[in-house]
Amino acid sequence: MSHTATRLSLWSELRASLKLGSPIILTNLAQIAILTTNLIFIGSLGKVELAAGSLTASLYQACMIFSLGLVSATIPMLATSLGKDRHNIAAVQNILRHGFLSAFIICLPFWLLMWQAESIWLALGQNPDTARISASYIHSIQWSLLPYLGYIVLRSFFAALEKPLWTLNVAIGGIAVNAVLGWMLIFGKGGMPQLGLVGAGIATTITNVLMLAAMLVLVYKHPVFKQYRIFTHFFRWNIQQLYQLWKLGIPIAITFTLETLVFYAAVIMMGLIGDTSLAAHAIAMQISSVSYMIPLGFGQVATIRVGLAMGRAAPHDAVQAGWVSYGLGVGFMGLAACLMWLQPEFLIQFFIDIQAPENRAVIITATQFLFFAALFQITDGAQAVAAGMLRGLYDTRTPMLLALLGYWVLGVPIGAFLAFVLDLEGVGIWIGFVTGLTIVAVLLTLRWWRHGTRLLARRE
Repeated sequence: MSHTATRLSLWSELRASLKLGSPIILTNLAQIAILTTNLIFIGSLGKVELAAGSLTASLYQACMIFSLGLVSATIPMLATSLGKDRHNIAAVQNILRHGFLSAFIICLPFWLLMWQAESIWLALGQNPDTARISASYIHSIQWSLLPYLGYIVLRSFFAALEKPLWTLNVAIGGIAVNAVLGWMLIFGKGGMPQLGLVGAGIATTITNVLMLAAMLVLVYKHPVFKQYRIFTHFFRWNIQQLYQLWKLGIPIAITFTLETLVFYAAVIMMGLIGDTSLAAHAIAMQISSVSYMIPLGFGQVATIRVGLAMGRAAPHDAVQAGWVSYGLGVGFMGLAACLMWLQPEFLIQFFIDIQAPENRAVIITATQFLFFAALFQITDGAQAVAAGMLRGLYDTRTPMLLALLGYWVLGVPIGAFLAFVLDLEGVGIWIGFVTGLTIVAVLLTLRWWRHGTRLLARRE
């Protein structure tokens, strides 16, 4: 009977994780699609505009990733609170109001930074015309950061209540709105002025405002959400509560940023090697980025399910929830790795004409990179889910330090040494990727295993 109960419990957790994870993963993919749509439109304007758009996307995404990490602290806090007492409305209100406050505070320095983007890029030696055009784009898109973070705070609320499907619906609507507005404002269609890159920024800002507005309508109208009356006593802020959120959120934000900056460092190193390596790297990274959304989603599922279980003082359920999400995330990445190993040209053809003779060098190099990208997928998936599992236990500081060790103390230097000292070039950089991520994945998994052992021992 014990074995039967265990199997039923595992099956129940598997179904719950898949039900929660599917819309979260699709939402992550939908949000990537908004900036991708902008770059596709901008690319048709010309090479200079595409370069300017890429500069803006890099700086904006760096600011967005850090801010996203900070306000993501609301997810484990809400999950634990709701697990403890689903009807503690005051606690939910308190977490959300400080999530919104954190979003506003973190936007202020980033708005100032982005406003000075042209000076920053000129100091980094970028082409003056490219820097000027890029600055006009970032000055129009930077205002989208605050409504986007407001949307993320409410997304955390919906996910903690295990109602993520509504967030997915809003995100899909956002893709459509951004595409239509971008088409009209960038190219001057439908009677609108032709604004070029500025139009792309305006379109995304309007889209994020509308997405936040749609979430607010759900908060006020949906019976599950409106009972929490989340804007009651909205200005009753507390320094201690803000400190607790930032204490949890800052390490998450730094961890996200450390990982993101690794990829920017890789782009710079690939550029030093040559255009062929840079183009091949872009293809391999884009393929990897899409598949990464799945373990990232299961990492968010792990945070919520572990937090809910800890809130209701069920350590066995917390440990089981963590391992189920881990198995789902790593298992999917194993399938993705097999596809990269067995059918690399099938994936490459979506980004470049594999029949064109002039592209042959890029295809051969991209195929080499995808071999290591397959290994990279498994370890990256493991660290993404393991980090999410640990966040469910409010363990964020040590994972941050492990990310610093794996990515910057080991991964980047090893990649640079192999690429430029041992002349392995781009392959060496990818070996450095795999090495750093593997170390982080193993250390985070061991840390979760130790936590789980202690939790189960406490239960006994």
